[in-house]
Amino acid sequence: MELFPGLVVLVALMVSVEGGVGPSNNSSFCSESKECLEYELVCKTDEYEVRHYSPTRWVSTDAEAYFMGVGAAMAFRRLFQYITGDNNRGLQMEMTAPVLVRIPEETRMWEPAIYTLSFLLPAAYQERPPTPTNDKLYFTEMPSMDVYVRSYGGWMLSVTSRLHAHLLTKELVRVQADYNHTYHYGVGYDSPLKLLNRHNEVWYVAEGEAVCSDPQEPTPPHTPTPTHTPNATPNATHTPNTSHTPNATHIPSSTIADSPSDLPANRPPTPSQAPEVTPSQGPVVGESPSANSSDPQVDGPWNNTVEASLEDTPSDNSVADPTDLNLA
Repeated sequence: MELFPGLVVLVALMVSVEGGVGPSNNSSFCSESKECLEYELVCKTDEYEVRHYSPTRWVSTDAEAYFMGVGAAMAFRRLFQYITGDNNRGLQMEMTAPVLVRIPEETRMWEPAIYTLSFLLPAAYQERPPTPTNDKLYFTEMPSMDVYVRSYGGWMLSVTSRLHAHLLTKELVRVQADYNHTYHYGVGYDSPLKLLNRHNEVWYVAEGEAVCSDPQEPTPPHTPTPTHTPNATPNATHTPNTSHTPNATHIPSSTIADSPSDLPANRPPTPSQAPEVTPSQGPVVGESPSANSSDPQVDGPWNNTVEASLEDTPSDNSVADPTDLNLA
């Protein structure tokens, strides 16, 4: 009877461990592997989401390198050899997702860092996985945890991983969230052969209760009341201009004043006005089409031509009496 409680604990542990690995059809972005790490979505904001993960078992290895990409490549080769038969039972296991890279926060450019790469063990081998033949491989027990997650596309490179880690920590500091500051995880879901629609993530392990709301979120902005009482329309600002006819703005004032139709019937034009008569003021018989009203020598030939024209056409009502024009 004393063994019964221990058996219950063992069964519960096996269920909890295997409960973190499930078929890939449960996830929209974990599609290349048959099995993926399952999680429970706690909350989601515009900048990150909070997930809860159950305890799981991983196979891991460390690599020392100046850049995360170089270290991950070396570690990936060892882990891939393990799942393809480099173990004590010669078993070949299916590749799972995601692949985790534990990245230390405090790194210096002139010193190499230790990067830890981990493969998720399939559900069938979560409890009793085969022993690696390479002594650089070991098993990692991931505890139950809440993590802050930021997703991004493209390739999980050193620069992009650091960039999105910085953006996530900036937001976590702003919302006053507590998290582990010593490391974070770079998380990849796709094989190197996949070129489009790639999915990567950055994880920070939450400490204490996860923050799902913004404590500094301002109240909705107040919409000010319009200060102009009339209802302004787009055409209202152009109303003063529409009161003038379109042609009025293009006719010079001197042209309007010199038009014969604007002169009084009984007032003859002065001599200074006579040279400014243009062909537009009415047809004049015998007038040269090239006559220019601005020609300074219009007193001689132009006057003689007009006089001759007046003598030849005395009945033309459109031409005034030569004595009235003061051209003689």
